[in-house]
Amino acid sequence: MSMEVLEDAAASKALTIREATEADAREILEIYAPYVIKTAITFEYEVPELEEFRGRIRRVKEKYPYLVAEHDGVMAGYAYVEAFKGRAAYDWAVETSIYVPMDGRRRGVGRRLYQALEDCMVRQGILNLNACIGYPREEDAYLTRDSVRFHEKLGYRMVGEFHQCGYKFGRWYDMVWMEKIIGEHRDNQPAVRWWPEIAGEL
Repeated sequence: MSMEVLEDAAASKALTIREATEADAREILEIYAPYVIKTAITFEYEVPELEEFRGRIRRVKEKYPYLVAEHDGVMAGYAYVEAFKGRAAYDWAVETSIYVPMDGRRRGVGRRLYQALEDCMVRQGILNLNACIGYPREEDAYLTRDSVRFHEKLGYRMVGEFHQCGYKFGRWYDMVWMEKIIGEHRDNQPAVRWWPEIAGEL
C-alpha cells in the first residue's frame, strides 16, 4: 500500500498512514494495552501477548486492511476492520476498530485513519460499516460516551443497544451498535474483493 501523507496543522507534523505489518505489533500493542488496563472501552481483561497480537494482525490482513498512522515515524494510532459475521451473506459488512494513544486523542488522527479505512472499504466493495461500542448508563472514570460522539460526527447512526452485557472493574456496561452505509445495495451485488487482491493497487 502506498503511503498517504497529510499535513497535520495542529501538530505541525506530517501524518503518514500506511499498511501495518507484523513488525508493528509491539508499538500497536503499546497503544492498546492502557485501554485494556485502565478503561472499559475494550471489554478485554488481559493485555494480549505480543505473539498473539502479531497473529491478530496477520489474520485481519487475510481479508481486510490494517492501517497505522505515524507522526514523523512515531506511532500515532491504528485502525482495522474484521468480519461482521462469518457467514458468506455478511461479506459486505464489517466491524470497525480504532485506537490512538490515550494522550493523543482529539487531534484529528482518528478521523483521518477512519477516512483512509473507509476509502479502502469502498475499493473492496464493502457496504456496511458497523462499530461495536461500550456504552455507560452514566459516564465514569472507565468509560464515557466519547466514542459514540466520535462516530456520530463521522456519519454513523445508532442502530441497537444491549443492556448490561459487559462486566469490567466491578461495573456493568451496555453495548451499542452504530452503522454507516458507504455503498449501494443492489439485487446483483458484485463480490467483495479481499485485501490481498487490492493492496498492491493503492
